[in-house]
Amino acid sequence: MSQPVSQPAIGRVEFIALMAMMFATIAFSIDAMLPALPDIARELTPEDPLRAPLIMTSFVLGMGIGTFFTGPLSDAYGRKPVMVCGAAIYIGASAVAWASSSFEVVIAARIVQGLGAAGPRVVSLAVIRDLFSGREMAKIVSIVMMIFTLVPGVAPTLGYLIVSTSSWRGIFIAFVAFSMISVVWMIIRMPETLVRSDRRPLKPRLLAAAVRDMFAHPIVRLSIIVQTLCMSMLFTVLMMIQPIYEQVYDKQDTFHLWFGGIALVSAIASFLNAMLVVRLGMRRLITVALAIQIALSTVILLHGEMMGTSVFALFALWQAYVFFQAGLTIGNLNAIAMEPMGHIAGMAASVIGAVSTVLAAVIASPIGLLFDGTIRPLVSAVLVMAVMAFVLMQYMGRIEERLPAE
Repeated sequence: MSQPVSQPAIGRVEFIALMAMMFATIAFSIDAMLPALPDIARELTPEDPLRAPLIMTSFVLGMGIGTFFTGPLSDAYGRKPVMVCGAAIYIGASAVAWASSSFEVVIAARIVQGLGAAGPRVVSLAVIRDLFSGREMAKIVSIVMMIFTLVPGVAPTLGYLIVSTSSWRGIFIAFVAFSMISVVWMIIRMPETLVRSDRRPLKPRLLAAAVRDMFAHPIVRLSIIVQTLCMSMLFTVLMMIQPIYEQVYDKQDTFHLWFGGIALVSAIASFLNAMLVVRLGMRRLITVALAIQIALSTVILLHGEMMGTSVFALFALWQAYVFFQAGLTIGNLNAIAMEPMGHIAGMAASVIGAVSTVLAAVIASPIGLLFDGTIRPLVSAVLVMAVMAFVLMQYMGRIEERLPAE
């Protein structure tokens, strides 16, 4: 096995910028769509406008399915071919969505768009691992992720500006342009990072064996379930948040600013996690974060029952904490699940990401359709999922106590 090189063929700053742009495909594809949902609902599904948020989870569903395959495919055929094919699928699906006058076709296109987006997003991590190792790799990933966390803060505003100056279809033109710039940049400037001698044949039986190994381990199994619940909370908020701002709080015109500001503030969770995880440990930090979520959700529900609806400031605080909690839990849950799977780390990463994302999209989609003009369905759903996740984390602690004796 060849050793990682000390630096990529392109300059380090350019490499980091390119990887950050690849990562940003996901956040841009989700958050830029939020301001377009009212227009999509009016034009494509006026008889049932509550279906419009399926635009969000359909993309996530496709991304989750794609995550299952892109890692192993890039190990077998190289990084650049998989990234280029993923970008081509993403661009083609974006064009179909742009041209469609059917809501069902747009949903199908968004699923395919998610499949394509999984290529650049997932394989970018493999590229970084090919070129760097140890602390240097961690440093590069941290810088890329820091840039990536800024995207949810600006994407809704970009989406709002595009919709204001053209229409919701303009968002899909922006997706095409964004992906074309990043993939052409990658083709021209970045060499293939996985040499042929290091490639591994694609063997379905190995993938099946990896899945069996993972779900046979109780800690891994519980981590995936809790991670699914935490991602479901996040996706459910993304589905319901725009209609809540519009119909409950009458803040449609400033939604993109509030959402972006809250997303930027919540991004500090990654930095806080880095400081606290060594002191508290992953499981304890996750458990505390879920306990706070349970308390906040209970307070906002009780306040809403007494006052008719919660004041906007309290809801905005709750929304910020949902995003904040995701930063404190999802990465740590992924690390817990990966820890016993060192012998199949690459395969395990693809499977964990795929299973948790797909299941979270499946859970969030029907919940998102329950919006009734109040915040009650959203907050209640998050509260129930937080309680379930908290109970499972307590159970995980008891299992961990027994494992050394087994």
